[in-house]
Amino acid sequence: MRKSGILMPVSSIPSRYGIGTFSRQAYAFIDSLEKAGQSYWQILPLGPTGYGDSPYQSFSTFAGNPYYIDLEALIEAGWLTRADCDGCDFGDDDEYIDYEKIYLSRFKVLKKAFRNSRIGKEAEFQAFVEENSDWLDDYALYMAVKNSFGGRSWSEWDEDIKLRRPAALKRYREKYAEEVDFYRFQQYLFAGQWFALKEYANRKKIEIIGDIPIYVAFDSADTWANPELFQLDETLTPTAVAGCPPDSFSATGQLWGNPLYRWDYHKKTGYAWWMKRIAYCYKLYDVVRIDHFRGFDEYYSIPYGDETAEFGHWEKGPGYDIFRTMKTQLGRKAVIAEDLGFLTKSVIDLVKKTGYPGMKILQFAFDSREENDYLPHNYAANSIVYTGTHDNDTTIGWFSQLKRKDKRFARKYLNIRGNKDIQWVFIRAAMASVSDTCVIPMQDYLGLGAEARINIPSTLGTNWKWRMLDGAFTDELAERIREMTKLYGRLQR
Repeated sequence: MRKSGILMPVSSIPSRYGIGTFSRQAYAFIDSLEKAGQSYWQILPLGPTGYGDSPYQSFSTFAGNPYYIDLEALIEAGWLTRADCDGCDFGDDDEYIDYEKIYLSRFKVLKKAFRNSRIGKEAEFQAFVEENSDWLDDYALYMAVKNSFGGRSWSEWDEDIKLRRPAALKRYREKYAEEVDFYRFQQYLFAGQWFALKEYANRKKIEIIGDIPIYVAFDSADTWANPELFQLDETLTPTAVAGCPPDSFSATGQLWGNPLYRWDYHKKTGYAWWMKRIAYCYKLYDVVRIDHFRGFDEYYSIPYGDETAEFGHWEKGPGYDIFRTMKTQLGRKAVIAEDLGFLTKSVIDLVKKTGYPGMKILQFAFDSREENDYLPHNYAANSIVYTGTHDNDTTIGWFSQLKRKDKRFARKYLNIRGNKDIQWVFIRAAMASVSDTCVIPMQDYLGLGAEARINIPSTLGTNWKWRMLDGAFTDELAERIREMTKLYGRLQR
């Protein structure tokens, strides 16, 4: 069945107070998706972010980002006043997020809401804490202890709590009991608001596509609470870290720095942690995009301490075994395999064996640096086509910088005349392709340039900031999207 959707981070919703939230504007975005005849809303990982603000480097693979909590709902609940929120500086640029100001203001008002809520004895809150205790207790304590050490990584904490000695865990839980409850409160609010928003989308027959990054951050509750899952030495220092080798896009490769998995240990446990993680993702989302899928076939191992990814090597991953276990334990689930980059025969075979659709990026089709062929005439139906993803420039920004030879080929292949509304030519090509699913970034529908790019991989300081202006997703735009969706047989209603 042919379908289509829009890629739009939650952080990019034009909510009040500096960053996108689960606000009335998020509900309005879903209404616009419905008007546009879309079947999917694709978002980025929802986890709490730290230094660098990347949703792919989260403090927890289970927790939600407190930045996304709608403060206006807390005003309506009587836990905050309008003056409490308006008195904080969340930044004054409607198109870009100021993460420093968000960080300095958001927790201040959430702490006030927490104290005013007196929620500790509420039955619903207690039930939430108990139901999620297997990850929530570790995460809430981790964040409280992290704050007590001035935000430093757990690897720099005092040895007793770093190594999770029982007496130290008990002492810190008692000493920072209120702070621990504050972090539980944030997750309670996040879950309540997110699941209400997701239910609203599902009622409108719109499914959520969410991301599961293959790796977790070293500075996370996951690594601190479960060091046995990762390639760490006796001092809990990584022996090797994740990344990508050098290629035509990066001469020194990409050094991500995430700890690598001890796949032999995971196999012995029947991939128990992974099954719990994936099962939780299917509570959050309807479809899960598995980031860096090739890492399950082979993963790139870089010696810890290296400053670039140049001297890493490939190691064998768990292969189909983990997906066999997943299908047995969780049943058949909707999955997208992020199979981008240079693919060996074994990776291609793994994707084929799982039956999961892979990704096709239209921008890659006209980039002569790409070794793989992403031209639409080579697509299979079992695939997801994008003009670009969060890691690409917008179509307008990309096309303006394309090499002359590549641009000439694109114009010839797509029969492009002139430069007006160039993005619609690429949107049309994606929509017309045989791929079962087509997902277009919101920036392309809005006709925005490089200023609206979400992320430039392996860089810090300018990423994850773009926001859509309030009112930009007009009824006229929704109708234009709907017409094209219908034209190419992707309209579901």
